[in-house]
Amino acid sequence: MQIVMTLVFTSVLLVFMIYPAIKIVGFLETKIPISDKMYSILTVSLTIVLALIVGAGLYFI
Repeated sequence: MQIVMTLVFTSVLLVFMIYPAIKIVGFLETKIPISDKMYSILTVSLTIVLALIVGAGLYFI
């Protein structure tokens, strides 16, 4: 049941975590050269990771 509730919180947070992921990847792009394909992959994966971290934090707090 813990996994289900964490995924429920994560699904809602996916929308809100897009902006921080774009900002983080944009910052990384200023430090190292990133191709357009890699930019998209990093943004999507970072959005999912951030949503999972915050969703787990919401459930266990």
